[in-house]
Amino acid sequence: MLRTIRLTAAIVCFALITLLFLDFTGTLHTWFGWLAKIQFLPAVLALNIGVVLFLIVLTLLFGRIYCSVICPLGVFQDAVSWISGKRKKNRFRYSPALRWLRYGVLTVFFIALVAGWNTFVVLLAPYSAYGRMASSLLAPFWQWGNNLMAYFAERAESYAFYEVDVWMKSLSTLIIAIITLVVLFILAWRNGRTYCNTVCPVGTILGFISRYSIFKPVIDTSKCNGCGLCARNCKASCINTKAHEIDYSRCVACMDCLEKCKQGAIRYTRRIPKKESAATETVQVKSVTAEQVNNARRSFLSASAVVATTAVLKAQEKKVDGGLAAIEDKKIPNRENPIYPPGSLNARNFTQHCTACQLCVSVCPNQVLRPSGNLATLMQPEMSYERGYCRPECAKCAEVCPTDAIHLTSLAEKSAIQIGHAVWIKENCIPLTDGMECGNCARHCPVGAIQMVASDPDNEDSLKIPVVNVERCIGCGACENLCPSRPFSAIYVTGHQMHRIV
Repeated sequence: MLRTIRLTAAIVCFALITLLFLDFTGTLHTWFGWLAKIQFLPAVLALNIGVVLFLIVLTLLFGRIYCSVICPLGVFQDAVSWISGKRKKNRFRYSPALRWLRYGVLTVFFIALVAGWNTFVVLLAPYSAYGRMASSLLAPFWQWGNNLMAYFAERAESYAFYEVDVWMKSLSTLIIAIITLVVLFILAWRNGRTYCNTVCPVGTILGFISRYSIFKPVIDTSKCNGCGLCARNCKASCINTKAHEIDYSRCVACMDCLEKCKQGAIRYTRRIPKKESAATETVQVKSVTAEQVNNARRSFLSASAVVATTAVLKAQEKKVDGGLAAIEDKKIPNRENPIYPPGSLNARNFTQHCTACQLCVSVCPNQVLRPSGNLATLMQPEMSYERGYCRPECAKCAEVCPTDAIHLTSLAEKSAIQIGHAVWIKENCIPLTDGMECGNCARHCPVGAIQMVASDPDNEDSLKIPVVNVERCIGCGACENLCPSRPFSAIYVTGHQMHRIV
């Protein structure tokens, strides 16, 4: 029964967290966004004391329930291990803990966290690792499936679905996601929870706490016949049947051993101290018969939240302007500083708190956020305006950020934050290159920071060119995105290391 409850909760959490990364509309975050905020490392970085204390108390009571139910990367490894178990049963065996490796990695992780070596931190963060895999590898197929539904819905005169652009936001993040998937798949396929019990810093921290948990699997030596079935089905390889001991720092409370034991010798209960258990055994005489073990397999719930789409219809890319001229893609300008989202305060604060989970990148409706390719801020989101601009009425990134690396109290606050300023490039400007009126940048600036003035001060009738009020500009990117100049805009935004209120 306990295993069924654990499996049901794990499947539900895993499906919902996966959908958070796939839902490009941001609808699910209204109801289930809290699942991202109760992840251990994001809660620590957000200084969310309530969540951190809850997870610690949960571990002290029931062991590493977090690792087997709440953590999506842990549940993913369990799914791979379960599939592998269908091919070869009873494949695990007890192995001593590699404490030097676990605590060595944890020490380096803490040093990197304090020193600001963000690349190392985001690579090891379990929730972020799963987020990168979901957003980089699974989301494109989800979006293609959506576009297929939109294709058929349009022909049925229905607008229940709409097409979205499917594009690669970052090659480096895609490569790292593929490598992470392959490594974790191999480890889970062969050895179950090897990653969680050797490399994962969250697993090591919670493992240390779970050694003192109140409720845990306990071996009843009076019933155990030493068959070793529990150890051969323990994906954490933490049951030593010869010594009748369980390494609780590695046990993830999956409850598999409880169901596998034919003698009912393992129970999930309060662990009795050795002295007390020895005294109990001496007093025990053939007492009342133990409960009969029900050998029939218990049925458990299995559900899948993500439906694989076999037939994919690639949406035709719109490249035509009025059916006459081809539209050339915009290229990213060489910005002096990267642009960080409103609410991130400054570059230092953002890079220290962001775990590069890609949740904000997944939900950005304007396609402004994309993972960084810079080694110092690898995979952490930064802004660019080739496909859209940061609209004043949108705060999706701040709503979903689990670490509070992006924090906004209101849309009014967002509209007053200067994240960068626009820079005009004379050589690219349409009035000067093509000799025709434009003014797109000034017309669409939401804060009125751009004014059109005569290109020739001595001739008021000369073509108008833009002048940027850098004190008023907030760096939203509307001017850069809507500039008709190709391949580089005649006006672009450069980021500020320190955001300020204008």
